[in-house]
Amino acid sequence: MCFRRDGAAAAGIAGIMGEAGLTNGAFYAHFESKEELIREALTDSLEGQQRLLEEDLRAGFDLESVIRSYLSRDHLEAPENGCPSAALLPEIARQPDSTRKAYEEGLRSYVSLLANLLPDADTVDAQRRATAIFALMVGTLEFARAVPDPVNAQQILEGGIDAVLILANAPSASRSKHATPTHSRRSRKK
Repeated sequence: MCFRRDGAAAAGIAGIMGEAGLTNGAFYAHFESKEELIREALTDSLEGQQRLLEEDLRAGFDLESVIRSYLSRDHLEAPENGCPSAALLPEIARQPDSTRKAYEEGLRSYVSLLANLLPDADTVDAQRRATAIFALMVGTLEFARAVPDPVNAQQILEGGIDAVLILANAPSASRSKHATPTHSRRSRKK
């Protein structure tokens, strides 16, 4: 929870252990390094996120309900209890391969559940589109959290919901005709 609230880099072992009601010495009885703790905490929070999605689906949520729940004011205001991707994505990218692979596995499982909610659920396209949908949801939430004006943050969330719903309902044929560029403006040497 403190990694999602404070960030992986900012959360120190003493603070983490103090929050857990343990001493620093107890840390090394359970983990060899902070990296291992980050990996375990990330895996646990991804599993928790998946369990919540599974509960929502058992309760009858459709894709729009899932999107609206993710891009909600409650999720916006509680990063410590929410999606680890939206709270930690830039820091996850800087972690060792073992942590990034654990993240990728958890993400793949979550995205597969989203893909099952799409009209063409059993296709490769559904998996690609579900990945893009999740990326848009995460980016929207990060963007909304970055602005201090609550009205502006709410407008960002609503715009994200609209964009995700358009993507979710777009016909497959229009998506597959677009070529992927091989170079970006940022990667070109000047």
